[in-house]
Amino acid sequence: MQGSVPDERIRAVRRFNRFYTRKIGVLRKGLLDSPLSLAEGRVLYELAQREQTTASELAQELGLDSGYLSRILKGFEAKGLIARTAAVGDGRQIVLRLTARGREMFATIDERSRDEIAALLAKLPASDQAGLVASLERVERLLGERNDQDGPRYILRAHQPGDIGWIIHRHGVLYAEEYGLDIGFEAFVAQIAASFVENLDPRREHCWIAEREGEIAGSVVLVNEGEGIAKLRLLYVEPKARGLGIGTRLVGECIAFARRVGYRKITLWTNDILVSARRIYEAAGFHLTREEPHHSFGRDLVGQYWELPLGSCR
Repeated sequence: MQGSVPDERIRAVRRFNRFYTRKIGVLRKGLLDSPLSLAEGRVLYELAQREQTTASELAQELGLDSGYLSRILKGFEAKGLIARTAAVGDGRQIVLRLTARGREMFATIDERSRDEIAALLAKLPASDQAGLVASLERVERLLGERNDQDGPRYILRAHQPGDIGWIIHRHGVLYAEEYGLDIGFEAFVAQIAASFVENLDPRREHCWIAEREGEIAGSVVLVNEGEGIAKLRLLYVEPKARGLGIGTRLVGECIAFARRVGYRKITLWTNDILVSARRIYEAAGFHLTREEPHHSFGRDLVGQYWELPLGSCR
């Protein structure tokens, strides 16, 4: 197989590898001025994305030798970054969780990483930023193990100028096409979106944008309702991006964020016609608390109120 690849292409990939590792500081002694190596930082990242996991799951996800991973995890445990406990219902299985100290270290590294990448992208105009991200997604898709089945991947990011207007526009268009809602629904979405922007508290509220090949593929907003309650709003996924798990991921991000900042409950309001969204909420653990018929947006609908208790937060 190697003989069929022209030497200049091999040299081009190797040249890019040298350029990019230098650009993002992989060759520095510690990851982002931390005491962790690049491999340790990657393991810490995966642990931070899960409430709990096992060593075997991590090894499979990262493609790491189990012995090497075991040494990393022992080091984490010695530093107080992780805790090991027996799995509920199966005392033979050991699950791993980040401790408060581990989450604090991850938050520091994550913020430094974000700042470095932001500084890198800030040198480019917005159109070049989108083009670069689309190119990276194409590289990931072409070199990924499952590129034939998966299709283009997506990224999640915070909202930027222009995104909120686009969310309003797409809600208006899609809900008219798919559910026959009139322009009153677009006005309703615009009110929610305007209130979010005008009253945004970034410490306790957030908007997630799913981006695929440089285009918005979906979004969701979490807002503070007071008294320890958050509300999930404006979840939508573009038709051509459905089936990739974007809706589930967006709801999952809301739940993880709400737990981190200390909310005790998440609520949401939806309508019975939004069957796919309701399935996502049910799978995430939300339960229906009440229903009420109403005539809105040119249709007879049944409004539904859902809740997800979060319990005590660390």
